[in-house]
Amino acid sequence: MKSTFRRFVALAALTTATVSTLATAAPSLANNPFSQQEVDQSKFIAIASPFRNGTSHQLMVVEQINDTRACWSEAGGAPNIIDPLLMQFDFTGVCGRSLDSNGYSIRMNGEDLGLRYGLRIVRRDNDMVLVGAPRSRNGGQEIVIGRTAGVTNSYAKINLEPGWRFTKRMLGDRILGHVYLTYDGNAPDGGNNGGGNVVSRFRDTAGDIYLAEINQAVDLGFIAGFSDDNTFRPQQSLTREQLVSMVLGALSKVPNVQMTVPATATANPYSDVQSNRWSAAKIAFAKANNIVSGYENGTFRPEQPVTRAELMAVLRRAAEFAKAQQGQPGQLQGNRPAQSFADTGSHWGNALISQMSTYCGVASPLNERGNSFAPDSPAQRNYAAAATLRMLNCAKGTTTVQ
Repeated sequence: MKSTFRRFVALAALTTATVSTLATAAPSLANNPFSQQEVDQSKFIAIASPFRNGTSHQLMVVEQINDTRACWSEAGGAPNIIDPLLMQFDFTGVCGRSLDSNGYSIRMNGEDLGLRYGLRIVRRDNDMVLVGAPRSRNGGQEIVIGRTAGVTNSYAKINLEPGWRFTKRMLGDRILGHVYLTYDGNAPDGGNNGGGNVVSRFRDTAGDIYLAEINQAVDLGFIAGFSDDNTFRPQQSLTREQLVSMVLGALSKVPNVQMTVPATATANPYSDVQSNRWSAAKIAFAKANNIVSGYENGTFRPEQPVTRAELMAVLRRAAEFAKAQQGQPGQLQGNRPAQSFADTGSHWGNALISQMSTYCGVASPLNERGNSFAPDSPAQRNYAAAATLRMLNCAKGTTTVQ
């Protein structure tokens, strides 16, 4: 094992010496039609790989392609020490290994940031931290992606920060070997999704936790601001009819989803939704396609604020509708571990909220902090836009876990 360790350290050092050359030579990603493939997170691991006699580390990502032989083993502790077993046998077809920017990059909100951010491991406060570092001086703020929870001169497991996950790069319908460290939403630690600070399009969204997702949702056209005063009103409650309009607008952006929403309703879809109401045709379409449902007394309550739990119920049905339209099985497949919420255990929506937390993080804590979901609180426009965007991004791709 010691000779293997020395050979691997030498290889790692050679890789480090060539990283800048590889990054410079990498083809431009900005105009390439890459997408992402969701993966089984248990089949991937981010490792702090030592070089310079263990005084420095760099990122290595290992994939367990099949179960013929284990590609790594872990020994518990702080940090978790990794034994890279793939170095002891011909791992071709069994393990995948990515050692530099040709093999991995950051992907945020559907955009490959490989040319804007480099991935490196730095030592801070008795920890080894995986960061996305801007390649240019004015390229934005550093993004924290993972930590080892301790310092070692050996191989250590990097635990990804909440919200980060592995995906694979796709070109058309072909899955490539390139691994993405992926995040959907407004990045923590002041990070951003496009190099440079995220610019607020509205005078009341600067500093909003969902700023980046609000911008994308507006760009896609399924929600809009208020032109009379250039506001988005991010903390305003969303009504049930507004939710229907927003969700149908998002579904229209999913490839291979055929939607023909009539301009007018031919009858009252609910007793309290007259056929001449602005939302009647959309509500009728959503009702007919099992995307929404009313109350037992035959009402829909279009102007009533939608709760966060009801938002999850509608987004799940919308995602199932999209999958059915694409000819896929209707059951949603998660692509990340379920989020544990402290206040949903006895709630009617507990199971669906848990399920939607696994589906591109559609269900997430209130204001993205802590472990409360607040299922009966009104869904605010900022979170509703973000959650709908996440559903849309999941529905656009292949969401079945490998």
